[in-house]
Amino acid sequence: MASPLQMTEMYDNALLGILQHVGNIQDFLQVYFGFLYRKTDFYRLLSGPNEKMGFPPGVAEKMVSKTFRLFEKLAENDRERQQSELQKREQSRRVPPAVPELEIAAEETIVTEEERCHQDAPPPPTSSGATGSDQPDRDCSDPTADQGDQRDQRDQGAAAGSVTQEKFQADPDSYNGAVRENYSWSQDYTDLEVRVFVPKAVVKGRQVRVALHTGSMQVCVREGDEERTLMEGEFTHKINTENSLWSLEPGSCVVLSLSKTSEVWWNAVLKGEKEIDINQINRERSMASVDEEEHAVLDRLSFDYHQKLQGKPQSHETKVHDMLKKGWDAEGSPFRGQQFDPSMFDIPPSAVQF
Repeated sequence: MASPLQMTEMYDNALLGILQHVGNIQDFLQVYFGFLYRKTDFYRLLSGPNEKMGFPPGVAEKMVSKTFRLFEKLAENDRERQQSELQKREQSRRVPPAVPELEIAAEETIVTEEERCHQDAPPPPTSSGATGSDQPDRDCSDPTADQGDQRDQRDQGAAAGSVTQEKFQADPDSYNGAVRENYSWSQDYTDLEVRVFVPKAVVKGRQVRVALHTGSMQVCVREGDEERTLMEGEFTHKINTENSLWSLEPGSCVVLSLSKTSEVWWNAVLKGEKEIDINQINRERSMASVDEEEHAVLDRLSFDYHQKLQGKPQSHETKVHDMLKKGWDAEGSPFRGQQFDPSMFDIPPSAVQF
């Protein structure tokens, strides 16, 4: 489910005005991303570990993809609900048809892979030790042996802690996070993304079962008649389940998009697992994650800083000057007829309420 901010109609009139002005979705998106390009650090790439503004390669694109998937999921739920309601209405009007006679065909013998292995297996050795066949034994190992497939989805060097946090920072899938044995994770100030690796045979959503709770999680996959748990445990911090969702990248991973309940940096996804050093991650808030009110405050502080460097009035002084000018030439004012002189006033920042 989307958050109240994402589903608000507060900005609809402004956005509709832009859309009507440009005339189509493509140009609307260009206006939106042009704003991010000109007014934020959204397209700025980090040039080094000490850089505080911008993103590593791929992270900004990942944010856009994550947002697209969230609303794509909402649209999919809407379609499924509408389809279900339509089917219910049709079924309520439809007269049940007569049940046709069924012809029962001869039952076919179904041989499972395990049974086939036993059938193909050589007979037990005789007393002389001979197997009775020169054919090599067929490989009937545990079907979970394809776990190696899922390990192709991560950096092999991550095992045994051989990869440094600096390398994790360079990968969008482990930015501000890490790569672990069966998953990778990344985070920003408000959200967490966990990519749980799955076997290549897992290609349908119905093969996956995900349980997300405020303080815990579980990811399972079904192969044949067996269900296997890939990741399970208690979160190091709580999540907002209403704003969290999951999706499957077929044959690759289950992507968990988790919404934090508090704006803190996590040092691990699950309790008891290896922790990262949060002093080695980028803990600065991106301008793209700052809301409109905070953005206005930052813009004002930036404006005041540059005004002060140039010896010009800062925003709080300008605001008071505008009010004083209205009364400067008013009838009865001792300054009437004189040129307005802002240097006569010493205005502390605390004198103005923004």
